[in-house]
Amino acid sequence: MSDQIRTRYDDGVLEVVIDRPKANAIDLATSRALGLIFQDFRDDPTLRVAIVSGAGEKFFCAGWDLKAAASGDAVDGDYGVGGFGGLQELRDLNKPVISAVNGICCGGGLEIALSTDLILAAEHATFALPEIRSGTVADAASIKLPKRIPYHIAMDMLLTGRWLDVHEAHRWGFVNEVLPAERLMERAWELARLLESGPPLVYAAIKEIVREAEGSTFQTAMNKITKRQFATVDRLYSSEDQLEGARAFAEKRSPIWKGK
Repeated sequence: MSDQIRTRYDDGVLEVVIDRPKANAIDLATSRALGLIFQDFRDDPTLRVAIVSGAGEKFFCAGWDLKAAASGDAVDGDYGVGGFGGLQELRDLNKPVISAVNGICCGGGLEIALSTDLILAAEHATFALPEIRSGTVADAASIKLPKRIPYHIAMDMLLTGRWLDVHEAHRWGFVNEVLPAERLMERAWELARLLESGPPLVYAAIKEIVREAEGSTFQTAMNKITKRQFATVDRLYSSEDQLEGARAFAEKRSPIWKGK
């Protein structure tokens, strides 16, 4: 495992911090290490929520490490399980992941943030897709961003590489909350604790439905839900947690989620 990634485990929450001075850029070795971390998170039933951030106060992540590329890392090399940064292509990741963006978030760093479910950002955070200036393409962002924000804003970012401050990013809807820098991680942990206390099987079903429905018609996706053709939905509707939710509602008490 890379010594340039810090992890913290607290009950059901995993915190992952990219710590590669000075820009928290990611080379092939770091990407592979992140993939193993997120794979273990996915497969560990005791972990329910993850937080991703960057070390320091200036960079969340500057994306692909161009210095490593100049030294021989191939842009189409082996990024490991989950693809670049360990999240973009990690299959069946059905647990909530939060980005805590503590500074510059550009290129592949923005693509990592877009691969999470909720994005919190410090007031000084900035965002860009500057790949055009280095003669390459922001591949994952080219797929994801036009589906998340207005098409013309996404194309502006992709075609010009211009920078957005955090308030514009929030206005266009790909940042959930803007926070003072000193409150960022505190709020990320508050949100993680809230999600940790929630129903993990329901979260899993939500994430699978949202992910799979992206390439389906509404009715096709609805039919798969009602016919229990999503594995997570089938598991949920056969679970103790589903009965517990109904009982707790009827008994006017808080449910106790077991994840089974």
